[in-house]
Amino acid sequence: MPRGSLARHLVLRLFPAVFVLILLDISITWLMTRKMTLEAWLLRDIFWMMVVSQALLVSIFAWMLVSGVRSGLASINHLSQEISQRSVDDLQPLDSAGLPTEVAPLVGHFNDLLLRLDDSMQAQRRFVGHAAHQLRTPLTGLKLESELMLSRSGLPEDVRERAERIKSVTDRMIRLGQQLLVLAKADSSTRPQDSFLRLDLCEWVQGSGAEWIPAARAKNVELQLQAPDLPVWIDADPLLLEELLSNLIDNALRYGLGASSITLRVGANPPTLSVEDDGPGISPVDAERVFEAFYRSPNAGAAGSGLGLAIVREIALAHGAWWNLASRPEFPGTRITVVFPGPRIGARLSRQE
Repeated sequence: MPRGSLARHLVLRLFPAVFVLILLDISITWLMTRKMTLEAWLLRDIFWMMVVSQALLVSIFAWMLVSGVRSGLASINHLSQEISQRSVDDLQPLDSAGLPTEVAPLVGHFNDLLLRLDDSMQAQRRFVGHAAHQLRTPLTGLKLESELMLSRSGLPEDVRERAERIKSVTDRMIRLGQQLLVLAKADSSTRPQDSFLRLDLCEWVQGSGAEWIPAARAKNVELQLQAPDLPVWIDADPLLLEELLSNLIDNALRYGLGASSITLRVGANPPTLSVEDDGPGISPVDAERVFEAFYRSPNAGAAGSGLGLAIVREIALAHGAWWNLASRPEFPGTRITVVFPGPRIGARLSRQE
């Protein structure tokens, strides 16, 4: 039996107990046969004495056996808990320290599979990021050409309509490329936590939200801010947080048809950021899938790539945050809330929902 094996552990754990039980059984038998006379005992007394002693010995042996098996499987149970508590995006190798030698090879092969899967996923993300980056330059040039064409006077109406369609599609493709780059940056393998800064959520939302006032006024929507007077500190990446808020506001303006107001709400305990609108809301069926990448509701009243709320989800996960969506009839409109864990730089936040 190799050192560290489960069989060796059970033998070493049970052998002393079995040895003690054998000595105890021999001692009781010797006492009954050598120190006691049959005249002092009835056959019934001898029978019940043997039954009680054997039951006691079997009970002690069963208890030792169960405790030995449990102690031998403790490391396996710990490994099972570690796997169950992991996020679906966590592909880090499992710790095989302290595992029985019968299980360690299985964990080693499983770790090799995780490493190969992680390499494959990182290669795919790098390809998406590089492709989006390379497409941005020609798309920007195409947008510029369409704008120059539209700026000319005397352009035929049919040509102008085609140039406007080209410009609209180019804007959408540029936006899609930018969103893909944000998704690649927000991924856990890039460790966005290393660039976290401590910032006041109230002050930051006030400054970033003000940039959306012209876009809101253009759609006759009032943009409001409700925040506490005292600072609400969080640790975050300002660029990713900017993209999160932009996607939430853009989503409310784009799909909250008929909304008259959008409220940016900041909470203090725990630190929360909510974007609320009084639009038509989201159906329960769509509410379960709107955070999936490239999902678009068949009832969507505006064009989009289906990446806005998926980016919100990835950025929230990168910050160790939790999110929630409420809509009609619970809420008169749509409210998306992101709950941050608070300031704890260096804590290596997990990606758990």
